[in-house]
Amino acid sequence: MKKYLIILLCFLLVGCGKKSEKEVLKNIKKLADSLTSYTIEGELNMYNGDDTYTYNVVVNYKKDDSYRVSLINKINNHEQIILRNTTGVYVLTPSLNKSFKFQSDWPYNNSQIYILERLINDIEKDDDKTFEKKDDLYIYNTKVDYSTNTDLVKQKVYFTKDNLLKKVEVYNVNDTVAMDFTVNKFEENSRLDDNIFKLESNIDTKASEDVSKSIDDVVYPMYLPLNTYLTSEDRIDKEDGERVILTFGGDKPFTLIEETITVSKELETNITNGEPSLVIDTLGFVTDGSINWMSNGIEYSLLSDKLEPLEMMNVAKSISSSSITK
Repeated sequence: MKKYLIILLCFLLVGCGKKSEKEVLKNIKKLADSLTSYTIEGELNMYNGDDTYTYNVVVNYKKDDSYRVSLINKINNHEQIILRNTTGVYVLTPSLNKSFKFQSDWPYNNSQIYILERLINDIEKDDDKTFEKKDDLYIYNTKVDYSTNTDLVKQKVYFTKDNLLKKVEVYNVNDTVAMDFTVNKFEENSRLDDNIFKLESNIDTKASEDVSKSIDDVVYPMYLPLNTYLTSEDRIDKEDGERVILTFGGDKPFTLIEETITVSKELETNITNGEPSLVIDTLGFVTDGSINWMSNGIEYSLLSDKLEPLEMMNVAKSISSSSITK
């Protein structure tokens, strides 16, 4: 009898020492639901061929729908902010005194590598997810839904034994890590002033970014769809700078516009359609037929009604990397 009791006790102890996938997820979700606010600080890496773009990221969240994500490019110290508050969703560039207001349900309509609630949602809704425990970390393998970049197909989400987010790796169709996010600090129920979620509080009233009035080097995409080629190039003077229009013809025609950026003396807010999206080295916005972004003092607009969404993103990514100039 004693022998059977010892065996039963050992079985119970082993069973209690190993949490199931459902129990781990339940605990993670319970902690997340209990938070009135949080601050996540970490490092985001974006990989594009041989190029790597690294951002310092700070995510602030306050219950009842307030988000603020600061992304600072570590190469040029350029900051952009994604803001969600009671008036809408914005992408801001403080140094230029510019903001774009989106008709968007961000961050709820797509996967998000640095938003806790979206990561948990991805885990919950994936019936084919897998789970493992490794080096005191709980790891979920799930599908992702990046509608603005369908090349991204799955992710690994790492949590600590205290149910806190630790790391995320997002993989492309070639099973290669396309981006990863490592959490350096997770502050639960952080004390956040409501002002940080207000548009005006996130704009630099003394914006003074040094921008060029001319386009010295026209940038050409390194990726072109098959049977697509440059047909014309036009340079146009505008009131406060220059604009270059590159027209590509063939089977998959598109137009690429490059123009100098102006610094606004007062806050300038433009209303736009589309979704905020990382275009490798900067935040842009993506619609069914266009991608717009700013990089290295130039504003880019890629327009086409023939390119597939993934083709359009591939063209944009090739412009943001070591593109051809002349």
